[in-house]
This record gives sequence, structure tokens and C-alpha cells, in this order.
Amino acid sequence: MQQSLFFTGPRGEKLAATLHTPEAPSREAVILGHCFTCSRHTGILRALALRLCEDGFEVLRFDFSGNGQSGGDFADATYSGYVAEMGAAMAFMRDRGADWIGLAGHSMGAAVAVLAAVRYPAVRAVCTLAGRLAGLEPAGFLTPAQRGELARQDEVSFVSRGRRLRLRRDFFADARRHDLGASLAALEIPLLVVHGEADEIIPVGNADQARRRKPEDTEVMIIARADHMFSRPEHRKEVADGVSRWFDRVRPGRPGEPAS
Repeated sequence: MQQSLFFTGPRGEKLAATLHTPEAPSREAVILGHCFTCSRHTGILRALALRLCEDGFEVLRFDFSGNGQSGGDFADATYSGYVAEMGAAMAFMRDRGADWIGLAGHSMGAAVAVLAAVRYPAVRAVCTLAGRLAGLEPAGFLTPAQRGELARQDEVSFVSRGRRLRLRRDFFADARRHDLGASLAALEIPLLVVHGEADEIIPVGNADQARRRKPEDTEVMIIARADHMFSRPEHRKEVADGVSRWFDRVRPGRPGEPAS
């Protein structure tokens, strides 16, 4: 069963979410975070949520503030703010009775999931999908003209997915304060890194760099010929099946062999 709902973010915003509830009651939950300027309704997150729910997990996929149906202004976005929102999602699931929580995120959401896993000791496992784990490049998507606009006006405007958006200097300054490599090395929980072989946005080599940062208890799954969004149905199914099997193995009482 799935239902749409809202929970309260750390700054009082109403954050929109979809909750997937398995047939049998479960105290094990996975929270999913979306990519930059996206929403919880991307195909890969829907496919993953459905499969995890079939395997007995409660699953919450939600819109970061300023995205999708959530409240807040996109211009106020920062990685630190998104990490705190993932923490609010965890608190919501704990209030529902979850005592084991895993995180997964796609692209930008992958970085948020790793940073949240370091910040919140309650996280028991983390999965990254097409994440830029070699390090954040907050201004990498800006043109030279946009970088000049940011320098002059302390904010920049751009168009993404049909939306005209703004970001303030705080987004870029905050991103530079986060060291993803150090965060990966600090993780003391299982990590699954999933990446498309043909990712046109974030090179597949990021996956190997993540494993070098955290060689212990890390598995890597490379999806042959898959792009950044895992656009093809067969690729989404391969990801959803593999990630769900991995979460099933690392949750309590379910030991198993590595995924790859």
C-alpha cells in the first residue's frame, strides 16, 4: 500500500512524501532522496520503493524543500539543509516504530545520504545511486556567464527541468564545507555504490573512488549501458532488484553473500 502525506521539516516546512507500507508490519525502513531539481517521483525512486516494499521494508520517498510538492523556497537550498531534512524523515519513521533505518539517494541525493549517514548514528546502511562521490562540484553546472552573475549578485538564476530557479551563494559555500571523501572514510556501516556504466553526468569512475575511500564493507554494482537516470525499464529493474537484495542481506538476522 502507498499513501501521500506531509511531515514537518527542520525549519517548519511541510515536506511532501510517499509512504510505502508492506503487507506485514515492519520495523525496518528505507528512506529515499532524489536528485538535484528533481522530485520523489523519478522513475528510479519509484521502482526502488516498490521493490523494497515487496521485500518487507517500509519505504519513504520524499521531496526536499523547494522541490516537488514540498514547501520552502528552492533558492534557500543547501546540502546541510537537505541533510537535516533527511534527519526529519528519519524521525518521522522512528515515530512510526522503525528501529532499523537505511538510506538511499540518487545523484545529489546520494551525497546527502552519505552525509546524513555520518551525522545520524541511527542509520544502519546506506546506498548511493549515480552519486558524485569523488567530491562535490557545486558550480560545475554553471556557465561562465552564470558564474559571473553569482559573483556580482550573490545569487544565480538558471533553468532546470522546465523550471526557472535561483540559488544563493550560501548553496555553493555550504557545499565546499563538506568533504565527501572524508565522510565515506568515516562510515562504519555497510555501503552499496550503484552506478550506470554509461552515466553521461557523473563518470562511472566515481564508484571505484568511493570503494577506495571505504574499502571495508563496501559493494559496487555497475549497471551495463545504463545512463544517469537509469532511464530504461530494464535498468531500473536491475537496480531495484539488486539494491533490495542488498538491503535484505544487511538488515538484522539476514546474513548473505556479497552482491558483486
